[in-house]
Amino acid sequence: MFPITINITPRYSETDQMGIIHHANYLIYLEQARLDWLSQLGFSYVKMEEAGVLLPVYNIDLKYKNPIKFGDEISVKISLKSIPTTRVIFDYEIVNQKNQVCAVCELTLVFTDAQTFRPRKPIPEFLEACKKLLNT
Repeated sequence: MFPITINITPRYSETDQMGIIHHANYLIYLEQARLDWLSQLGFSYVKMEEAGVLLPVYNIDLKYKNPIKFGDEISVKISLKSIPTTRVIFDYEIVNQKNQVCAVCELTLVFTDAQTFRPRKPIPEFLEACKKLLNT
């Protein structure tokens, strides 16, 4: 399902007073992985927006398993869960250098018309690329 993995070195500014990466930063790491995934597929948010499509977040189911600490090196794995409809769903896994799972997430975006803000189907080129990834 075309999973990709990116490596991230969390910055000190992303920690709380205890030296633990603040939970809100996990969303930034997920977005960074998603942008890389789209890029490797040959797309970008810019390309989607030029086609009149916005992709707001609909749902985030993020489960924290182990803390990420300052000095950790993490890997974020992202994969497409299913063929996009008006929604596209991604699965994520964040692991540290000890291969401990720090978080798992299912994140849903909605394809939205940039003019009307109503749900719409994905652009055909994106849909076809996703179908090829999932061999359907």
